[in-house]
Amino acid sequence: MRTGSRNRLLVVDDDPVFGSVLARALTKRGFAVDVAAGIVDARRQLANRLPDYAVVDLKMPDGSGLVLVDELKRRNADARIVVLTGFASVATAVEAIKLGAVHYLPKPADADEIVAAFGRSSGNADAEVSAKPLSVDRLEWEHIQKILAGNNGNVSATARALNMHRRTLQRKLTKRPARA
Repeated sequence: MRTGSRNRLLVVDDDPVFGSVLARALTKRGFAVDVAAGIVDARRQLANRLPDYAVVDLKMPDGSGLVLVDELKRRNADARIVVLTGFASVATAVEAIKLGAVHYLPKPADADEIVAAFGRSSGNADAEVSAKPLSVDRLEWEHIQKILAGNNGNVSATARALNMHRRTLQRKLTKRPARA
């Protein structure tokens, strides 16, 4: 963590309880924390000041946190951004990193894991490789996420690409991803 005045952090999460608990924990770790309840709220706050660090939820009612990652990096190339999600997928992890996030963590993650993620500057060559293949349900989830990312989050275009009814796709997207 940087010292001095360069420790402003923005937490963007649509769960107000989680956002406030995380803000308190990160304040105890030396950050000056602002909390936004979604993308629109975060944009309002960004008009006043840019954070040095950000924790961005991936899935929010007003859009994908990936859009915010992109905006934050364009406005402050040095910002250290961690994407935190309960809807983790390979496709969104890859996109988050390409857009400039330093790490991508599945929920639940605690404040110490997030602070450690801010400090990471390279990959881990010793990361564990699973001995078993992904389940069929997880493969379906990953495929949907890949096509959705390729369509810039457009559900209608993704449903057409998957030859699936839009409502069926929306139902699948609201469910938690299948375990790997």
